[in-house]
Amino acid sequence: MPDENSKLVKRLKKKEEQALEQIMKRFTPLVASIVHNIAKGSLTTEDIEEVVTDVFVTLWRNAEKVQEDKLKAYLCCIAKTRTYNKLDTVKRAVIVDIDEMDVEDDFSLSETAEQNDLNACLLEIIDTIPEPDREILLRHYFYYQTITDIAQRLQLNAETVKGKLFRTRKKMKTQLIERGYAR
Repeated sequence: MPDENSKLVKRLKKKEEQALEQIMKRFTPLVASIVHNIAKGSLTTEDIEEVVTDVFVTLWRNAEKVQEDKLKAYLCCIAKTRTYNKLDTVKRAVIVDIDEMDVEDDFSLSETAEQNDLNACLLEIIDTIPEPDREILLRHYFYYQTITDIAQRLQLNAETVKGKLFRTRKKMKTQLIERGYAR
């Protein structure tokens, strides 16, 4: 599928609507699952559908920014962000006066650049994690599945899943420290 996804992204960048339709058909269940798992019952069915639609609208509008081999990760990231935005909107439901909005300063821009560097480093580290540890990590932190769900789907003991997550996080932290991201 990675080759097929790359082809779809190339076509999407050329603004081929059929490419978007194929991506939606392929990834709507994943995106909906992420939204549902993050929302944990806080959003209505209509809200979830709205967020899922918004993810694909965002993809269409920002097609040129999508790396050909990172389509799935891009969609997961957008789904996560859009879901949290929707949850904030639903929970607060306040109108913001334009005069109250903060303008980004140089400090926040440098923080954004540092965060982007850290994210790139994390993706490199995740790519090196062997299976099934990588799948467990992705299911838990990207797809927001519970340990119990992961254990059932991978036919593992829940304690095994917890242990693998703990060890994987520990290894990732060590690698981040080695690369200069100490915390």
